[in-house]
Amino acid sequence: MNSARDPRIAIVGAGLGGLTCARVLQQHGRSVTVFEREASADARPQGGTLDMHPDTGQAALRAAGLLDRFHALARPEGDEWRVLDFATAAPLAHQGPSADGPSADGPSADGGRPEIDRGQLRALLLDSLTEGTVRWDRAVGGVTPLADGTFRLLFDDGTAEDFDLVVGADGAWSRVRPALSHAAPRYTGVTFVETGFDHCDTRHPDLARLVGNGSMLAKGAGMSLVAQRNSNDHIRAYVALRTPEDWHVAAGIDLGDRRAVRTHLLRMFDGWDESLRYLLSNSDSGFVNRSLFVLPAPHTWEHVPGVTLLGDAAHLMPPVGLGANLAMLDGSDLAHALVAETGVGDAVRAYESVMLPRSIEAATGSAQGLDHLVPATAP
Repeated sequence: MNSARDPRIAIVGAGLGGLTCARVLQQHGRSVTVFEREASADARPQGGTLDMHPDTGQAALRAAGLLDRFHALARPEGDEWRVLDFATAAPLAHQGPSADGPSADGPSADGGRPEIDRGQLRALLLDSLTEGTVRWDRAVGGVTPLADGTFRLLFDDGTAEDFDLVVGADGAWSRVRPALSHAAPRYTGVTFVETGFDHCDTRHPDLARLVGNGSMLAKGAGMSLVAQRNSNDHIRAYVALRTPEDWHVAAGIDLGDRRAVRTHLLRMFDGWDESLRYLLSNSDSGFVNRSLFVLPAPHTWEHVPGVTLLGDAAHLMPPVGLGANLAMLDGSDLAHALVAETGVGDAVRAYESVMLPRSIEAATGSAQGLDHLVPATAP
């Protein structure tokens, strides 16, 4: 086994948390390899917009030496929420961009909660890493302990590599998690159906005005409509439903049939204001079904020196604004523990002693946030 000063570290998953961990480790002169099953950085779209919180996501970016570059890309004006009445589209509540956001003199101590597209943030982290850090098209099938306390990564192509520490940063359906925990994600009872609008200011000006610079929400009983401004004049919309996971099967709908999905959703939202139904009737893209899963809370495990988890692999929660922020903070905290402690085992224990209690508290808040976003009864 290598010395504690230079352990062989593998991070499985090139998401925001894993890349943050790799970046902070490299800042401190540590070697690390990231394995990602996707073929390249551009293999698939990276999702919508994220608000970076001062004490989590922004703190991790500061630790990674990337906060200034983040602010150069971020949209502080996106830190805005509008809540509208579902039947009339009349405004019910409005939260404007934080008054404490970045100013002409640079980012404030608080930093507000500026928005950034997930793809832009991932690209920022990728560009900060030493060339060759991420090994693309390397799908991990599992991890197994060895007699000397190290762990072996088993790849889907039949090859294997040994490491002193394996970090599972591979999301909801983590292949590393079974080395620590038998927990499996469960369906929350809520599904998001995603669609989008291109060139919204010119092609969809009424919708652009309705959404504003940030996000818009309208809620009914067991269903909500959410729209978020992204960069490049794009609006991403979500139809949030409390429904069985196989709702489309029961309805006899092929999710690939855009017209059938559109017709069904418009029927479900009958009685909603037409300016809100526009989100269903006039989108430019098709509809993507996203069933929401969570890990049991609390999700804990017995400490094992050579393997740990971060982000969704450790604490999968509803997407209400905490997940990406916590994953990045996890990555930063783990990297700092590996730098500060004398051995891998002590570092993992120190990291988990902070991360696990934090994730338990966050899971409770996220569950409440989902109930607020998609209330079971009429608000």
